[in-house]
Amino acid sequence: VTINEAENWVSVENDGATLPVEIHKEHKMHVPEMVFGHLLTSDNYDDDEEKITGGRNGYGAKLTNIFSKKFVIECGDGKRKKKYLQTWEDNMGTKGKPSITQYAGKDYTK
Repeated sequence: VTINEAENWVSVENDGATLPVEIHKEHKMHVPEMVFGHLLTSDNYDDDEEKITGGRNGYGAKLTNIFSKKFVIECGDGKRKKKYLQTWEDNMGTKGKPSITQYAGKDYTK
């Protein structure tokens, strides 16, 4: 966790397993956008069980997005060799288009 009081921002980074940078089969959107930018969605579904949940990276990240002037998600997916970057602004009211580029590093989420 990095806090920059002078510039009024907070950054949280995890260097463990990341979200897959791919389209979710059921929701037809990129998994990071689904997890961080849509309420009542998660990547913790049992495909045979219907449920509504916040799940891993669920409500905490989504509520941070809702209460932020600017919220940026960045995922490095080493398995799929893709980097995902997307920005929301104005308390999740304005969603930017995701940027997906080639990536050759380890998994991370920021």
